[in-house]
Amino acid sequence: MATIPSEVRLTELSHGAGCACKIGAADLRPILAELPVASDPRLLVGAENCDDAAVYRLRADLAVVQSVDFFTPIVDDPYDFGRIAATNALSDLYAMGAQPVLALNLVAFSLERLPGSTLAEILRGGADVVAAAGAIIGGGHSIDDHEPKYGLAVTGTVDPSAMLTNAGGRPGDELFLTKPIGGGLVTTAAKRGLASEETIAAAIEVMTTLNAQAAAAALAAGASAATDVTGFGLLGHLHELCAASGCAAEVEANAVTAISGAEDLAGNERCVAGGSRRNAADAASFTTFADGVSPARRVLVSDAMTSGGLLVAVPGERAALAPGVRIGRLVEGDPGGIRVTPA
Repeated sequence: MATIPSEVRLTELSHGAGCACKIGAADLRPILAELPVASDPRLLVGAENCDDAAVYRLRADLAVVQSVDFFTPIVDDPYDFGRIAATNALSDLYAMGAQPVLALNLVAFSLERLPGSTLAEILRGGADVVAAAGAIIGGGHSIDDHEPKYGLAVTGTVDPSAMLTNAGGRPGDELFLTKPIGGGLVTTAAKRGLASEETIAAAIEVMTTLNAQAAAAALAAGASAATDVTGFGLLGHLHELCAASGCAAEVEANAVTAISGAEDLAGNERCVAGGSRRNAADAASFTTFADGVSPARRVLVSDAMTSGGLLVAVPGERAALAPGVRIGRLVEGDPGGIRVTPA
């Protein structure tokens, strides 16, 4: 049996941080395009529009919603890692307007490199979040892996007539964001010893806040479309929503809220995650920036966020009821195109 070090930073064992370890959207598109498209009419939402979860109709008034999400350590505290990963996975259900009911643990872990107590804390963090969501953990699966990874396969339910997708947006809808962005900047800075404890704490608070209330508010406001903002950044996920909805978008960069301290980190190249750089390169193919958008804001809107908020499109006449902060609107234009202005 190998000797287990008494103190090991989880992020030292991670090649990426949280959702920043995702395969880039530009690399995934041609691969996914080769896959067969399911034709079963009971599959209400599949992979065609890059939506947050799959939706399968069981009967006229009931559908099951499923998703899966896991990633490498984003913070060093194992309990917080578990909470963040679980919150992030459940967010896919909330983005569809679904109620979580069941989760399964996904674990990659090495008991030769880390003590079992560390894994127990990761699982405890995940279990506490799932319980707070009103769901239960029914089991899971684990493999031996020198790079730790944790997440959940999640199942929820929804009335098909009330579900949200990323394909219902229309020109004239107002765009709202329910959480600040910049988590990729903060966690990358933390991994390199460049973030303050206060900034790290602020990011953890954002990443462990469930999107349950935001989803309920979006439904009550009559949202036309929704998605969550995670590893592909604000621009990447908005691009998917616009492409699925057949329209374009305008974003007011200065209206987008950032985690406290994140914007100050945007000017330091060492704080920009590899996933965020991939996002920015991909966004260049569908985004134009107006003069006056600051360099820091350009970094933020491509930041590889983990467990971010909901990005919600709401018809203009219902905008006063929408959750979060207004950041722009959907407009006529090339599907998926985005223009970013200062305000």
